[in-house]
Amino acid sequence: MNPIVELVDNSFIFIVAISVLLLLGVTVAMIYFVFRYSEKNNPKPDQSITGSTTLEILWTVIPLILVLAMFFYGYEGFKEMRNIPPNAMLVKVTGKMWFWHFEYDNKKTSDTLLVLPQGKDVRFELMSADVNHSFYVPAFRVKEDCIPGRTNHMWFHTTNIGEFDIECAEYCGMNHSYMLGKVRVVPEKEYLEWVNRVDTVKKTDSLTAPTGTVPGTVKTDSIKTTQPKVDTTKTTGNKKDTLKVNPKDSLKKNK
Repeated sequence: MNPIVELVDNSFIFIVAISVLLLLGVTVAMIYFVFRYSEKNNPKPDQSITGSTTLEILWTVIPLILVLAMFFYGYEGFKEMRNIPPNAMLVKVTGKMWFWHFEYDNKKTSDTLLVLPQGKDVRFELMSADVNHSFYVPAFRVKEDCIPGRTNHMWFHTTNIGEFDIECAEYCGMNHSYMLGKVRVVPEKEYLEWVNRVDTVKKTDSLTAPTGTVPGTVKTDSIKTTQPKVDTTKTTGNKKDTLKVNPKDSLKKNK
């Protein structure tokens, strides 16, 4: 299992459990005091209650211990997030208004879709081309800001095959809500085939490429025809331009 996911989930469960226990404790005590010290049961107010040093120490020390425990669990997850494995593969992430741009080790690039091999540690260098963004992948429990003029780092381990959401977690302008993407985790063999495949979108018009043609070998533009360049507005039989006949000229000749 991804160590970051496990630590973050454990911290979340621990904090929620403490919150539920405190909620139950406060609720039970409140209900008890409502009936125990109601006017019906105590027509005359009890004046014997005084301060208690023991209670004051308890309700100071116990919350302090709980907060320190939350900090400990949170720090363990933070430390793991910053402990980037030295052999992790590198992907550069650039946030732009309003999409994500990815660059891989071999300089291959992709927009919006991040393709990764299964079972690998992946290190990210996070940058921004314009305003502040925040690269957030909920399934891997990681989020890090992309700041103009600064490079941030984060990492995670790709455990399961599938597609996972990418979001921008910091408001970055009008189309912030549309700044979405996908992480696609595939088997390593499939990833190597994809990342080493030459991107021919800008070199070849796929509409004219015959089936079975090796990408990059066809350079024809489907918009251009392969027929001879004949100007259909001109006749090929008689070269006389009838549009230039001037009736006045014929009158002059008759005179």
